[in-house]
Amino acid sequence: MQSSNLEIRFHGRGGEGAKSAAQLIAEAALLEGKFVQAFPEYGPERSGAPVASFVRISDEEITTHQPVVVPDFIGVINNGMILFPEIVEGIKPSSIIVVNSSLSDEELKKKLKINAKIYSINASEIAKRHLGMNKANTAIVAAIAYLSKAATLNSIIEVTYNLFKRKSEEIAEANVAIVKEVWNLFETKK
Repeated sequence: MQSSNLEIRFHGRGGEGAKSAAQLIAEAALLEGKFVQAFPEYGPERSGAPVASFVRISDEEITTHQPVVVPDFIGVINNGMILFPEIVEGIKPSSIIVVNSSLSDEELKKKLKINAKIYSINASEIAKRHLGMNKANTAIVAAIAYLSKAATLNSIIEVTYNLFKRKSEEIAEANVAIVKEVWNLFETKK
């Protein structure tokens, strides 16, 4: 893990898996003996409404229960939200933003006009190829887990498989394939 305390914020729209993204990365870190906290924050409770979810991972007990306001990592599941002010709220120069986008890292940085590291990943395309639908959350989780060292590939795979096998074996295997593809994508960028 990058430090003993890690704070992550995911942004998406209701139904796109921001809550599941937080759950996945927190449960994977929990498997590795970390203290974790994951919870969503909803706007109007309807499908399509903006949603944020928060994750804290630590080597020590977590005592705060507030939303993540100064994130180390931000995952943007819905690329249509990239210019929403709340996406970049509280960022610091060391923050890392992972965006579901077909734009390059440099194009996104110019568009956002921020001083933070940005990684663009076409998570929608990867999800459509494996799942047949635009469920980009698993790809964003894999990218953040890789970059933050919040959890190992094996832990992310185990938690992803267990979460999605409730829906079906096929969906579980497709999501594991997404995790592996994204992890390998970042491995080759080293």
